[in-house]
Amino acid sequence: MAKINRIRTFAMALIFIGIFIMYIAIFVFSNNPILMSIAMIIGFLSVISSSLVYLWIGIKSTQTIHVNCPNCEKQTKILGRADACMHCDEPLTIDPNLEGKELDARYNRKNFQS
Repeated sequence: MAKINRIRTFAMALIFIGIFIMYIAIFVFSNNPILMSIAMIIGFLSVISSSLVYLWIGIKSTQTIHVNCPNCEKQTKILGRADACMHCDEPLTIDPNLEGKELDARYNRKNFQS
């Protein structure tokens, strides 16, 4: 899965987790206002943090390189030196030294020697 899609999925999971925590707060902790307030704040912070993740990945998404995937021939974005196609998960790279190699997250680290 492409890095941008993974990060967006994580942000969406934060939203659902936050809402689930807030539902738990209302139905389970309704007798204890302090626990209910703490759980509501934790759920709210989870939803707010997902908004920050969406903001961050939106900014990073504008800085990506647009390429055409050789497999599905659709336009996709590459975040870093190596990434996967957003449509068909084909490994893509902009580094000629990584051509033909298995996709690995270590390729995008600054201290990785190719």
